[in-house]
Amino acid sequence: MNSMTVRFVDTNILLYAISRTRAEEKKARIAKEILEDPNLALSVQVLQEFYVQATRLSRRDRLTHDQSARLLESFLRFRVTELSVELVRAAVASCKDYRLSYWDAAIVEAARFSGCKVLLSEDLSHDQDYDGVRVENPFL
Repeated sequence: MNSMTVRFVDTNILLYAISRTRAEEKKARIAKEILEDPNLALSVQVLQEFYVQATRLSRRDRLTHDQSARLLESFLRFRVTELSVELVRAAVASCKDYRLSYWDAAIVEAARFSGCKVLLSEDLSHDQDYDGVRVENPFL
């Protein structure tokens, strides 16, 4: 892969990187390897979802507020797509065009707004192409 190719990272990559559960050891290793690449992008939505899921009380290996806040700061080393009216409008259109939930459509559109042609995600269909944004599931 061209080292200048910027890939968009969905929330599940960040969450697997912090996982300490035995069942997710392989995914955690893969996620940590992905996050070593400086050519990544994510969105404000991904950061929000990460914080909420990483600190939720029902998570067995949950992080403290301070741990999550420090990690969020470290993720700012990547290109971060801000939430905008244009992104929301594009996501709403993608809901209709691709029959996606709003939240999945917002991830696809944030990847597009970031200039990424590859979206790393376990949640969307592997190899699905959303008009130039292709989903890649790195855990397959």
